[in-house]
Amino acid sequence: MTAATTRRRSTRTTVIGVLLTALMLFPVYWMLNVSLTPQQDMRKSPPDLLPLHPTFAGYQAVLRDQMPYLLTSLLIGLGTVALTLILAAPAGYALAKLRPRGSGAVGVALLIAQMVPGIVMAMGFYGIFLNAGLMNTWWGLIVADSTIAVPFGVMIFTAFMSGIPDELTAAARIDGAGTVRTFRSVILPVSRNAVVTVSLFSFLWAWSDFVFANTLDSGGDLRPITLGIYRYIGNNNQEWNAIMATAVVASVPAALLLVLAQRYVAAGVTAGAVKD
Repeated sequence: MTAATTRRRSTRTTVIGVLLTALMLFPVYWMLNVSLTPQQDMRKSPPDLLPLHPTFAGYQAVLRDQMPYLLTSLLIGLGTVALTLILAAPAGYALAKLRPRGSGAVGVALLIAQMVPGIVMAMGFYGIFLNAGLMNTWWGLIVADSTIAVPFGVMIFTAFMSGIPDELTAAARIDGAGTVRTFRSVILPVSRNAVVTVSLFSFLWAWSDFVFANTLDSGGDLRPITLGIYRYIGNNNQEWNAIMATAVVASVPAALLLVLAQRYVAAGVTAGAVKD
């Protein structure tokens, strides 16, 4: 293969990649464009591809109306991360290193839990939360969101910790460390990539949840940002610039987290896929 052919193929591949990336990112650009479009121009045909007369009324509405929802989503997201790590990390360690009886059945149960639709779980939680007095509470949403994040977290921790050499745990036992001390002082520090991966996905699931929020917290004082966006959608009036401005602001934390943690996420998700 000549150098000219290689360059042409590389250029063609680059162009295709750029076009596909632009196609996938166009909804994000359109969201930003609509957030800056005046309300009276929303039904303009054809619509403006650029915000020729930008307005920041939507972002003013975000600062005026949506800050409590954003803070509630942040609280629920951080609480979900904490609960998920507390439950998933020890469970992953047990399945990867302690290998208790029935660990295979536990793995199958985790896969099944991942396959259950969220709306089905929400309906089940509704009856349980109603009887337990957890309706319209932020900690109830933390528990509900954790049921999605914990099975995923256990599988990630199990795959990652299975790749940690057994010599490390053997050396810790020789030095007199028990099971808990080995997990806390040896296994957990070297599982940073898995911790970041599970934390990120747990936070994103809780941050973007609408099904659980609408089912279990539709009338509480502390409601997440997904319900804040839904608040703008009425039967006869849709405040699209405010809706899209809220969506833009709500997307910023998730985008920043993905950019900052992508290296750890890539290592954490692929851990355990290749064995020596």
